[in-house]
Amino acid sequence: MELQVVLDWFTKHSYVCIPILAFILDMILGDPRSNLHPVVLIGRVISFFEAVFYKDTDNDTKKLWYGGITVGFILLTIYIITSLILWLAGLINEWVYYLVEVVLVYVTISPRSLGGAGFEITRLLKQGFIDDARKRVSWIVGRDTEHLDESEITRATVETIAENTVDGIVAPLFFFLIAGPIGSILYRTANTMDSMMGYKNDKYMYFGRVAARLDDILNWIPARITFLLFVITAFIMRFDAPEALRIGLRDAWKHPSPNGGYAEAPVAGALHIRLGGFNQYFNKRTFREYMGDPKETMNRLHITRTIYMMYGATFLAILISTAVIWGTMN
Repeated sequence: MELQVVLDWFTKHSYVCIPILAFILDMILGDPRSNLHPVVLIGRVISFFEAVFYKDTDNDTKKLWYGGITVGFILLTIYIITSLILWLAGLINEWVYYLVEVVLVYVTISPRSLGGAGFEITRLLKQGFIDDARKRVSWIVGRDTEHLDESEITRATVETIAENTVDGIVAPLFFFLIAGPIGSILYRTANTMDSMMGYKNDKYMYFGRVAARLDDILNWIPARITFLLFVITAFIMRFDAPEALRIGLRDAWKHPSPNGGYAEAPVAGALHIRLGGFNQYFNKRTFREYMGDPKETMNRLHITRTIYMMYGATFLAILISTAVIWGTMN
């Protein structure tokens, strides 16, 4: 009888549990490396439509228009595929449909992957394997890493974990609240398009502009939510929450991305470090505005603290998502 009561409650409130179950799946399975991973399949759809619509001989105006058309076809294709999968799952039974919903949200979030990469780099630095740490950090950043010292490896890792808290955790959950699992998948599609087409080089300067701008627009609210989550997390974890708020308000706008600074600046403030500075891409040196004050010299411990802040923001995001769903259902 008690088991039936539990099952009845879960059946009634199962949608509330989707963010929690998706997070648990991520903690257990992580981000499996497989050619059948949905994000890999999304990448193949993007590559297909890019091959169809991109022509090197087109002028800039045509590239801009065809890039926008490409974005539309990609989103429509992923929407149709995802809807079809859910429809087929529903034909089997409601529990298969529910499991597919959980899996769709699970594949759009990546806290374990972010944390695992950071802990691995921390381990290599602790053991003195600086060359291995440089190679490992090159897997998660776009800058040249061959000559980075521990401080710069730390900076690169902290910046990446902080910024990816937006598109790897908060934004997918935000769009889940708005449009369910399909919302999470469409967001991940837009974010993947930006990572594949949003470069400011000869090929993508115009063709990838719509993809890049769409990603900026979609991340605008989630980035500012992440800012608040990091400040709250800093308070809970007894880091410097007032400084996280102050530096976030002072420096977030300095980031070249309209959203990246709202994740990185509060982390810099909370941990008393300075992010930004000189980076090298394909042997070309560039400068990014500083965020935060260098009260402490960056070292591997700051990576660990950033990971803790990322997980703290994740727990808060899941808690808020669950509370919002619960509130709308009751």
